[in-house]
Amino acid sequence: MAHEKYQSCVQACNDCADACDHCASACLQEQDVQMMAGCIALDMDCAAICRLAAGYMSRDSRFAAQICRQCADVCQACGDECAKHQHDHCQACAQACRRCAEECRRMAAAA
Repeated sequence: MAHEKYQSCVQACNDCADACDHCASACLQEQDVQMMAGCIALDMDCAAICRLAAGYMSRDSRFAAQICRQCADVCQACGDECAKHQHDHCQACAQACRRCAEECRRMAAAA
């Protein structure tokens, strides 16, 4: 079970990772996959760091705040990229990324 004080951020990270995985998979099904390459790459990076951050928080690691600061930066970049595309999966991913970036910044500031 995730450390209670980080529960909201852990949930946002897990939700974001899921949204990024879905977005990357859906982008691969778009007609112009090459145009979606940047989105797919950021989706994969974002999903990976979100899962990493959730693990650090769940363990109440002394490095959790540092990881969450980096996670917020990656989420922001991914959200900005996804927001450029009008596909529903990209827009949903952008929203999840922005929420996660907010949660991670809040968590890191409170630590």
